[in-house]
Amino acid sequence: MTVTTTTAALLPLPVLAGERCLLRALAPADAPALRRHADDPEVAANLFDGFPHPYPLEAAEAWCGHEANSGAFGYVWGIVVNGEAGELAGCIGLVPAVGWLRCNAEVGYWIGRAHWRRGIASDALRQVVDWAFAALPELTRITAHAFARNEGSQAVARKCGFAREALMPRSAIKDGRPVDRALWAAYRPETARRDADIGAALAATAASAMERR
Repeated sequence: MTVTTTTAALLPLPVLAGERCLLRALAPADAPALRRHADDPEVAANLFDGFPHPYPLEAAEAWCGHEANSGAFGYVWGIVVNGEAGELAGCIGLVPAVGWLRCNAEVGYWIGRAHWRRGIASDALRQVVDWAFAALPELTRITAHAFARNEGSQAVARKCGFAREALMPRSAIKDGRPVDRALWAAYRPETARRDADIGAALAATAASAMERR
């Protein structure tokens, strides 16, 4: 997952409910679960350097307590697996671009190893993409970066209709070494094919706004 900042004006963060998971705002109580998942070496190997490794509890508390909900990192949701008592399983975020590139946004996602290969990340990504295209009318393209070696994250993007736009050799630093990345993108449909989903997405946004008043 990329940790990127934005100065875009943001809508209230909606709660999104899918077939396999619920997406909601992070809370201070999520910090221990976040730290446990993000500190896993197999998870950390595919996180960008915004996530230190080892991942200390203090960093998790700062992220869950205020950073994720500050708006500086765009829209950030905690991923909660349906039927698992509300415990955090990972995160997904969407960072809108600004200015003449404001038709773009970047999405990043990760989940704990215990939840791999269960369709959870795909369900989370699909929910965010559907909501974003419904709620952000100027948005036409959503990008996702992954290390080229990370077949799992690329499979999630492919399953959700993203197309690989480019392979970018030696385009990032991980653990002090240059690594290759793959760039994937999804595009707004030219015709409205998901009217019901669009209505639900906008209703979720409106409901979140009312709850915060």
